[in-house]
Amino acid sequence: MGERDPRIDAYIAKSADFAQPILEHLREVIHQGCPEIEEAIKWGMPAFLYRGRILCGIAAFKHHCALGFWGTRGLIGNEDKRDEAMGHFGRIASLKDLPSKKVLIGHVRQAMKLSDERATAPPTPRKSPKPAPSTPDDLAAALKKNKKASATFDAFSPSGKREYVEWITEAKREETRTRRLAQAIEWMAEGKQRNWQYQ
Repeated sequence: MGERDPRIDAYIAKSADFAQPILEHLREVIHQGCPEIEEAIKWGMPAFLYRGRILCGIAAFKHHCALGFWGTRGLIGNEDKRDEAMGHFGRIASLKDLPSKKVLIGHVRQAMKLSDERATAPPTPRKSPKPAPSTPDDLAAALKKNKKASATFDAFSPSGKREYVEWITEAKREETRTRRLAQAIEWMAEGKQRNWQYQ
């Protein structure tokens, strides 16, 4: 069995009387299901790591305990009670609120399998950024007349350019568009992005 972390001993000892046997039972089941498990404290609660990745965690609260598996949506199936409380089994107020030891060990082993599958799966490809929008004629003409604004606009990322272009082209009235265009040129001449006030 994996090494025991004394911080988890302390966590269990500080827990309410009703919680201590539940936490001890869950800890034993996790170790039986995964003999190579490593113990740690994450976010102030006992966590159990399998091959360096969080497999599951347990916690005690005022009136209940929780057991949750990491990144394993669908693991528990119809028994999943995450809507009721933190963890997959809802509010665990006594050992009777848990499935049998055999079933829990099965969940631990299934979580290990899912963790291994995630570790060997190819990384999800990142979406490529949207290309810069085409510059409307009136903006292009105004930029030609102002070298500073033009240099700033050219240095923007595609999303930086898109913010100005969309702001200008979304104007419903011609006078609004003209006013926005003049404001955009002024801000860009000062080296400012579209939403510079919020940065």
